[in-house]
Amino acid sequence: MSLPPLTLYLAAPRGFCAGVDRAIKIVELALQKWGAPVFVRHEIVHNKFVVDNLRAKGAVFVEELSECPDDRPVIFSAHGVPKSVPAAAEARAMIAVDATCPLVTKVHNEAARHSAEGLQMVMIGHEGHPETVGTMGQLPDGEVLLVETEADVAHLQVRDPERLAYITQTTLSVDDTAGIVAALQARFPAILGPHKEDICYATTNRQAAVKAIANKIDALLVIGAPNSSNSKRLVEVGRAAGCAYAQLVQRADDIDWRALDGIKTVGITAGASAPEVLVNEVLDAFRARYATSVELVETAQENVEFKVPRILREA
Repeated sequence: MSLPPLTLYLAAPRGFCAGVDRAIKIVELALQKWGAPVFVRHEIVHNKFVVDNLRAKGAVFVEELSECPDDRPVIFSAHGVPKSVPAAAEARAMIAVDATCPLVTKVHNEAARHSAEGLQMVMIGHEGHPETVGTMGQLPDGEVLLVETEADVAHLQVRDPERLAYITQTTLSVDDTAGIVAALQARFPAILGPHKEDICYATTNRQAAVKAIANKIDALLVIGAPNSSNSKRLVEVGRAAGCAYAQLVQRADDIDWRALDGIKTVGITAGASAPEVLVNEVLDAFRARYATSVELVETAQENVEFKVPRILREA
């Protein structure tokens, strides 16, 4: 029986970013250096496959520092942590390794710098997301106000409209954020923004690649975790760019084949915490059901690399 033809458009860049790569490497190097178990506060990155692999090697994932023993190393996830967490680890004389993405640390430093100059911060982000919690936790309570939507801007109660600056979560939708920034600037003309965009290069590049394939495809599959902010944004960007069907899948097993019935073209991308092995798994699943041809659509090349912390570079 001959298989129906299908064209797959593979977005590039996709998958792991430099910050995720570094965070995973940090856990692996820590296990090599200190042996198992190594404790990790929060999922190191938002991907079940990655977390399960590290767990099999001896990493223990916990939500709070209080769940960690004093005598084992603890690693802080790529999303960053409130200032109180490293302080608590230091008070307990723990070995702590910070896997916070350097681009998130840049936002933390920016917030601290503005605050030192007496400015109140407005953060554009998702309430409860670990990155937002970590960034807001760099400053005392009340110094960072959170907005999630343009509508939230109208209700902001600020200390002094002339003394404000804004920062953003690094994994937001570029287009949605632009609307919120415009609303902030309209209401608070004196508000200061970051020197360089807070939304990270990887988030921006992956969204641009989805926009480049959106008008060629009947359906879009984004490989990523349901708690991954940047992966969920890719689904939204695909829909906003006119893709009628856009779906987040963790693995090939999650694909809803009935929803893809009768289609001729599918776009495939992966969030910044999804490994390429899962992309290949999805491609194989399509090859088993269709006569596929694969077209790569590359909109940028990435060659960013971040060093691991010094404590892991020392023998």
